[in-house]
Amino acid sequence: MQKILVTGGCGYIGSHTVVDLLENGFEVISIDDNSRSTPYLLDGIEKITGKKIKNYKVDLKNFDETLAVFQENEDITGVIHFAAYKAVGESVAKPLDYYENNMFGLVNLLKCVKEFAIPNFVFSSSCTVYGNPDVVPVTEETPKKDAESPYGATKQMGERIITDFTHIENNSAILLRYFNPVGAHPSILIGELPLGRPQNLVPAITQTAIGKLPQMQVFGGDYPTRDGSCVRDYIHVSDIAHAHTLALQYLIDGRNKTKCDVFNLGSGNGVTVFEAINAFEKVSGQKLNYKVGPRRAGDVIAIYANNNYAVQALNWQIKFGLDDMMHTAWEWELKVKKDEVLMKKQNPALN
Repeated sequence: MQKILVTGGCGYIGSHTVVDLLENGFEVISIDDNSRSTPYLLDGIEKITGKKIKNYKVDLKNFDETLAVFQENEDITGVIHFAAYKAVGESVAKPLDYYENNMFGLVNLLKCVKEFAIPNFVFSSSCTVYGNPDVVPVTEETPKKDAESPYGATKQMGERIITDFTHIENNSAILLRYFNPVGAHPSILIGELPLGRPQNLVPAITQTAIGKLPQMQVFGGDYPTRDGSCVRDYIHVSDIAHAHTLALQYLIDGRNKTKCDVFNLGSGNGVTVFEAINAFEKVSGQKLNYKVGPRRAGDVIAIYANNNYAVQALNWQIKFGLDDMMHTAWEWELKVKKDEVLMKKQNPALN
């Protein structure tokens, strides 16, 4: 059984990937400082898989603490790196926080990968590396334009750092550029759990529908798209998670074409914000209270994936459609509300 380190294992995509890894025979440990996540999802992982994973509450910017995790686990054979700040709008408002956290954490992690000669590295990248593309859908060869946000810039820089690293070290890497992961695990035991006001569309939809938010704002209704709203490629988080397991196995099997391969992970379908809202209303039976406001700095107009390479090379098969994404996201929101009510009954101090 090969041991895999997942950074950000308590986060949204990280927790789903931990489940997929465990279900495919890997041993997993996690590093997550819980600054943007909660250990709450670890309970869900255990309920789904019957396995309890160890999470090290370590900030990757602290090299000594990060190194200590590797010293304690010298049998790590692969790293999947999720841990990063990821909100486009926040990155525009707080660029230095994003450059410091996302870059320093990655460099410290790679130093440990080098020292312990860990051969396999999978990086959580993003379609934001393409900027505002001239043509959609984008392929892995689509030219990268200037990033529209500091968040996107950290992903571009991260890709460059990893590419340069693998050119001179005895390591191989895969850069997974994924689009808009949404939904929750089919068990509804783990899902997206943003701390504070959600920055992504689907949790904003579900929190508005359940009453946590009084109203949702659509950022821009005057884009040059079919209905004036941004176009994105939504992909179920469990499909994204399984692609990470496949990518890791691809490296372990030595099937990679270069020292640093790249794959797009998207559904291949462009969906507008208004179309996503309509899909949610249809699946949930809820009428969403929203208004159209000004555009948000850092948002690209339209982007969706050509996913042929991942489908062919990784044998990746997409199992969930847009209705599944919205259904599981809504069921997860209902579960979170139920759990919050139960926790407050059990501990009146939370009220």
